[in-house]
Amino acid sequence: MGTSANLSEPSSVNNPPAHAPEVSDLAENRIVMDRVSVEYDDRRVLDDISLTLSEQRIAIIGLNGSGKSTLVRLINGLVMPTYGRVTVGGACTMKETKQVRRRVGFVFQNPANQIIMPTVGEDMLFGLKNIGIPKAERVERARATLSQLGMGNFYERETHALSGGEQQMIALASVLTMRPETIILDEPTTMLDLLNRHRMRSVIAGLAQRSIVVTHDLELAADAQRVLVVHEGRIVEDGSPEDSIAAYRRMCEL
Repeated sequence: MGTSANLSEPSSVNNPPAHAPEVSDLAENRIVMDRVSVEYDDRRVLDDISLTLSEQRIAIIGLNGSGKSTLVRLINGLVMPTYGRVTVGGACTMKETKQVRRRVGFVFQNPANQIIMPTVGEDMLFGLKNIGIPKAERVERARATLSQLGMGNFYERETHALSGGEQQMIALASVLTMRPETIILDEPTTMLDLLNRHRMRSVIAGLAQRSIVVTHDLELAADAQRVLVVHEGRIVEDGSPEDSIAAYRRMCEL
């Protein structure tokens, strides 16, 4: 879907968003899952997951229906564990959900489901207003974030007229302007053409925040420091991109 002829190169690679967490803070804000299982209608979707995520760049890969999206939705409280416990920087997702969601931003696979206002600027200001940011600061944050993503001329654009690639970038911009410590991106390149896939990879690589990416794009996964392979509700591989992607390829050959 849609190319982005009016987009300039993002400056985020060399100029991370203001007030993003320092890399040294990431270990303190680690994500911990302790014997987590999730069941829907007596069907176990995730089974006894225990892990700690402290790296800045994490990718999660696996077959469709393996439990990848459920796994990341646990991190910001969109899904609650049936058993076990999930904490983000020590905050429990079940007991401190509001705090966790301030810390963890989520970019959904289909940006059209996330963009709700008629113009780009209004959409970006909506979330900031909900958390009590003063109007002048809201506008400043929104415009600065768009500029950092090479989209400084998009503030007044109508959201319904955006291409698929532009929608995906605006959804990310709206999350970035909230200044979370961690950003989860669920299949961020699925709807993108080759040009916009490269743009998205560049933007993710330049984020100061921790990024957790669910993807079938193995080139994007290879950019991570750590890659998890999820299969039938379990983590079957957890390691370097080279090792995890190789294991996933072998699994797909069966």
